[in-house]
Amino acid sequence: MSRRPLIAANWKMHGTVASVQAYLEALVERVAGSGPEVVVCPPFTLLPAAVLIATGSEVAIGAQNCHWEDAGAFTGEVAPAMLAELGVRWVIAGHSERRQYFGESDATAGARARAAQRAGLDVIFCVGETLEQREAGETLAVLERQSTAIDGLDPAHLALAYEPIWAIGTGKTATATQAQEAHAALRRRAGEMLGESASAGLRILYGGSVKPDNAAQLLGERDVDGALVGGASLDAEGFWAIIHAAPGERRGAEE
Repeated sequence: MSRRPLIAANWKMHGTVASVQAYLEALVERVAGSGPEVVVCPPFTLLPAAVLIATGSEVAIGAQNCHWEDAGAFTGEVAPAMLAELGVRWVIAGHSERRQYFGESDATAGARARAAQRAGLDVIFCVGETLEQREAGETLAVLERQSTAIDGLDPAHLALAYEPIWAIGTGKTATATQAQEAHAALRRRAGEMLGESASAGLRILYGGSVKPDNAAQLLGERDVDGALVGGASLDAEGFWAIIHAAPGERRGAEE
């Protein structure tokens, strides 16, 4: 079983209709089907324009969040079916900023992921430890707890993203060795919940100040199957450089 690298852009609360149009028009011309899978996740307001521009290309569009219900009295939320209707293909669940600022828990993140898959969306499920937890030697315990939420998800429509919170937006980056250690632990944990075959094919992304100058080293590790890119993804040239740094497909059985 092979693992095709996945490079995803998380624009967070940035962008305009004009900027997403220029960005995607430049990107879709470069992305070919034989390279990494590419996903761009702009804010909700830009999704219709993004889907329209990317339709027929090798660039998929993702959302940054979704609710766990199909409909209801949930002011300010967006249901997975609404995203699917637009032509969105991916959704991020459990991002650390959702956990830190908006009360996201392991349980609610898991509920969002399950709802997204029921609506036919693929999920990037985020996990990661704080600086205090890493310094206390709790990294692997935190990842084990957070990743429990993926139990029962369809691994064929799932990617994990290891995002050490201390490296998000700080300019700090986990070393390649630190990233590999965390990714290997997540793959073992996924094997316990999803089965060894599914774990071998599961893509695990690194996120946390990924930039063109460190992408190749991080993506070269055996269990790092791509990147969830924040700030550096806002620049089309920089994001393309990260895409270009990704290696070819890995054979899961050899991992």
